[in-house]
Formats: sequence, structure tokens, C-alpha cells
Amino acid sequence: MSYYSRLKKSFEGALRLPLNNRTKYVLFSDCHRGCGTSNDNFLKNQNLYYAALSYYYRAGYTYIELGDGDELWENRSMEQIIEIHSDVFSLLSCFHSRNRLYMIYGNHDMVKKYRNTAVKSCSAYPCCCGNNPHLENQPLFPDIRFHSGIILEPNPQSDQASVYLTHGHQADLLNSTFWRVSRFLVRYLWKPLEYYGVLDPTSAAKNYTHKEKTEQRLQHFAKQENLILIAGHTHRPVLSESDPYYYNCGSCVHPYGITCLEIDRMHISLIKWVLAARPDRSLYVTRQVLAGPVTLTLPPHI
Repeated sequence: MSYYSRLKKSFEGALRLPLNNRTKYVLFSDCHRGCGTSNDNFLKNQNLYYAALSYYYRAGYTYIELGDGDELWENRSMEQIIEIHSDVFSLLSCFHSRNRLYMIYGNHDMVKKYRNTAVKSCSAYPCCCGNNPHLENQPLFPDIRFHSGIILEPNPQSDQASVYLTHGHQADLLNSTFWRVSRFLVRYLWKPLEYYGVLDPTSAAKNYTHKEKTEQRLQHFAKQENLILIAGHTHRPVLSESDPYYYNCGSCVHPYGITCLEIDRMHISLIKWVLAARPDRSLYVTRQVLAGPVTLTLPPHI
């Protein structure tokens, strides 16, 4: 199966969510939440991520995660990840309790598509939600589903374009069809070598040539299908007015910040959350607009 066919298949029977002037979505990807060891690339940005989530929860956004939320190639236990990052999962459970949480699986958490593995763990693990006492000791994400793709769909009378959300690993043969081989190599070869600074050459996030090829394929698919495609996977945030077909959330494992995409009133913006210093040298978390807002429209199809 070609990458094009794999991407099309991701949206067969996809969940459709409304897109209009009242809907507000925040899109994160590639959190790679780990189990708190030196290999946990999310750990350094956990406070930034929690601060961002708190902001979006209070502001009424719906949270959509575009895959690789949890690092299940290097780690076998979902329960251990939840325990280490319990404050984050507690806040996510608050989103879920208000029907404002949707999850897409990526290559690093592909097992989530099987309901008897990580999904079962998420449903069974008790929540310790300090944000909502009513959720204490309730299942973390009861009956949650993990999707290969989600479509944000405007009203039929609207001239706005639908927005297609997926992880993006479908454009990469080794990380889609042969993901089990990649997982084996990461778990038993590249994870130990990471201690010595050796990067995984098969990763689209760490290999520049691989990244470029993957992004070109995602852009080509979006233009050929005449749709707006939002992905993650490459860890490189993308939002450009000159290319209205393809956007990318970036990731939560950048050295000095996390990035995400906000969709509000049919406009999309690229956001970065970082630490900043006040004149008295105290630190605080700040939200920076890197690009946008850009209207979610496509040029006339020729």
C-alpha cells in the first residue's frame, strides 16, 4: 500500500466534529510522555504543558491530540506513564468529563488502536483529579476511543473547507507498515545509544532528509485531495499563508518550549509556550503567537 493510500485509509469512517464560529480547538502532537527517566523527553516541558492545558481548559477549548502522546516504543507500561505524569492526566480527564477530549494515535503509541491494550489501561486507571473532586477515583478516560483520523467539518452551507487531522506517520513506510520493526530498533538499540547522544536515523523528527521527504508527501496528498491537512510526526511546526493545504502542530519536546495550533472562529494560529523572566528575575509561563491567525479556506480548485 502506498503512502497516499495509507493516508486516505486513515479517514475512512473518521469521526466528524463541528467547525464553526463557536467552536474552539487546540491541537497538540508528539508529547512523548514517558516514565520519568532520563529518556523521558517530555519531562523538561511538563510544567509548560500543564500551564498551557490549564489555560485552554479555562478558556473552553476542546483538546485534540494528534498522536504520539505517550512514548510506548521506549516504555512498555502505560500505567507507569500515567503515574509519573498524574497531574497532566488528571487535567486531561477533566477535559474528557466535559466531552472536550479527542485522541489520535501515532506510530509511537500505535497500540492504542487496540482496545485491549493501552485503551484498557486508560479506562481502568483511577483518576486523582484535583481540578474536579467529583472525578476522584473514577476511571481516567472511561470508554475513550483512539482514532486514526478526525475531520473538522463546517456547516454544509458554508464555503469553508473541512480540516483533516491525523498523525502523519502514514507518509513513512518504516513508521507505519513496519512500525513493529521500528519499535524493536528504538526499544533495544536506539534507546540505549541515546544515553551517548546517538540519534535515531529512522526518525522523521531527528533526520532532516527524512523529515523533508515526509512533509513533501503530506503536502502533496493535501493538494491532490484539495483539503486542509494538519499533522504532527515531524516535530517541525508549520503554518504559512502561502500554503493553505498543510499545517503541523510541532511537538512538546523542543528544548526551550512547546508548540500547538489553535483554531478559533474559523481561524488557525501557531502558538508557542515558553518560560520568560520578569524584571525581578522571577520566571513565568507565557503564550507567544508565532504565526496567524490564518483563515481556514482553500483557493478555488482547478
